[in-house]
Order: sequence, then C-alpha cells, then structure tokens
Amino acid sequence: MGGTTDYEEPTFLRGMSKVVSTFTAPARYFRENIVEPNRKQDAVWYHRTFRRVPTIDECYTDDYICRHEADEQFKRDRLVDQNICNILKNRFTECLRSEHPDIGNCDKIKEDWQLAETNYFSKYGEIGVRGTVIDAFMRQKHRMAWERRHGPIGTGMKESV
Repeated sequence: MGGTTDYEEPTFLRGMSKVVSTFTAPARYFRENIVEPNRKQDAVWYHRTFRRVPTIDECYTDDYICRHEADEQFKRDRLVDQNICNILKNRFTECLRSEHPDIGNCDKIKEDWQLAETNYFSKYGEIGVRGTVIDAFMRQKHRMAWERRHGPIGTGMKESV
C-alpha cells in the first residue's frame, strides 16, 4: 500500500473543462490579441485624469467659463487633499492600534499627518464647504500680506522697527 497511485481526472470533469474552455476561448483570444497589445503599459485604468485648467489668477474677470473651470479644479484639489489627510489619519490610528505599548514607532506617521493637516488648514481653512476658488485666493492673498507685515503665521509677531 505504500506505492504511489496516479490520480486520473474523472471523465465528467474533463468534459466540463472542455465545455468551459469552448465558451471562454473567444473572450480570452480577444483580450490576449487585441486588448493587451493596444493598451499603454503605464496607463492606470482606475483613475480618471482631468487636464489642469488655468488657475483663477490667470482668468480674466469677464471669462465666466474659465472661472467655472478653475472652481471645479479647486473642488477636485480640495477633495484630494481631504482624502490625503484622512488616509494619513487612518494610518496613524492603525499604527497606534498595532504598536499599542510602544507608540514611539508612530512618530513619523503622526508628523506627516500633522503637516498635512496644517497645510490643508492654511489653504482651505475657514472658507466653509461652499467656499469657492475666489474665497481661497483671497484667503491666500490676505495671509501673504499678514506674513509680509508680521512674519510667518505661528512664529509670533516680529518686532516693529
């Protein structure tokens, strides 16, 4: 009984595999010979790519289409930045769960998350969910004027001469 036995596939299963391959052969042929050779190798199929449009400072004041496109681009960028912040927050939370007693291993992730949150707030903070690209542009302009007079935000006001 210690010898090896050759296992032979039952006749029914051999017949079913032939039936299945008969039905899948045209789809497999089409994919291997038409779809894959014509596909760009570096194309990512699950991301929709939008062309970058002119920013609001490049639009004329009476060009409403340009202003609308800049606003839509702003909304997409804000959504991307929100998702980046959420991903970093989730990574930090997962790191805390997995490294519970020794949370010192999560310091780099925490710094990245806090930097992303700071950058997000400096760009989009306090303009609200209905804020437009013009609101963000004015916020940026006012922040730059403040920094020119008083120094970078968060470092304290510089001495007046």
